[in-house]
Amino acid sequence: MRPVMCLMGNELFDNINPDAWHVATAIELFHNFTLIHDDIMDAAPLRRGLETVHHKFGTNTALLAGDVMLVAAYEYLNKIHTGYIKAIINLFNKTAKEVCEGQQLDMDFEKTPSVSLDDYLKMIELKTSVLLAASLQMGAILGGAGEGNCNHLYEFGKNLGIAFQVQDDYLDAFGDPEKFGKAAGGDIRQNKKTFLLIHALEMANAQQKEELDFLMGENTADKVERVLNIFRDCNVDDWARELKQEYFNRSQYHLDEIAVLSGRKKPLLELADFLIQREH
Repeated sequence: MRPVMCLMGNELFDNINPDAWHVATAIELFHNFTLIHDDIMDAAPLRRGLETVHHKFGTNTALLAGDVMLVAAYEYLNKIHTGYIKAIINLFNKTAKEVCEGQQLDMDFEKTPSVSLDDYLKMIELKTSVLLAASLQMGAILGGAGEGNCNHLYEFGKNLGIAFQVQDDYLDAFGDPEKFGKAAGGDIRQNKKTFLLIHALEMANAQQKEELDFLMGENTADKVERVLNIFRDCNVDDWARELKQEYFNRSQYHLDEIAVLSGRKKPLLELADFLIQREH
């Protein structure tokens, strides 16, 4: 998705610049580098149904594989025209540092008894949204977009990324397992602090909060069902849909503000609709 967004950011303003293929490849290499290292930190045995690199080949090999992918990403960035290279690498480096910061916050939250919604939103912005936003903006730079248009496209991607994560958290709890592709409540079983859990803890009465605190420390057979019942009693499902729509609307505002013909925006509108309406 991210390299495609780079190409879409370019096409929003002009025909594909050949350098966009190099930048898109660098983005995909960087993203997969982060996934290899994330899987090590999470001790995850599987990703997308396949053995993770560290599980199959060992941690040391996985670390080196990730490192080489990052080096390869910069090799592709070094292929682009010198007129764009400074702006692209500056944005790429800024984004890479932010993604690492987001991952650190995510790990910190695992050990933190309570996390505020604002802190969680900041973590999602850094870990997920900024790479989507930067992918679009790098494409826009290569398409010759001005600073104002680049900034609006970045904000479009950032807010869409947050809406995407809200939808992901929602589907994990309330989605149809057959459509979503995995059993409901995976985040609940792993005691992840999601948008849903944070809001439930804010809205729960004393008895519900006590039960949630107990369930987050246990792995009872009916854990998912009991947590979902509390979520529903606290109207977490309705709140999540409203929050998703709020960030989607913000993204649409920034897309509307971009000064190009509306017909050129259609692919991005269709992508945005798909990402927040999806059921899988």
